[in-house]
Amino acid sequence: MKIVYFAWLREKTGVSEETVSLPDSVNDVRGLIEWLGAKDPGYADAFDDLAVVRVAVNQEYANLDAQLGPGDEVAFFPPVTGG
Repeated sequence: MKIVYFAWLREKTGVSEETVSLPDSVNDVRGLIEWLGAKDPGYADAFDDLAVVRVAVNQEYANLDAQLGPGDEVAFFPPVTGG
């Protein structure tokens, strides 16, 4: 699975993207976030307030209950405003 981080999420995790193999126990976005948060303090800090984190799975907006598969691309980013 490919994971991409944008803006301050990239700064807090220290990576712009990574490829990971998830344990069998992780099958949705919420589980992915919990797994990442346990991996490193920077990840835990990045996902500390999920109200300010948006997610896309395979380039479509998704919620925390979105199911994940091994070939998916998940992107995490802050809320976006237009003008």
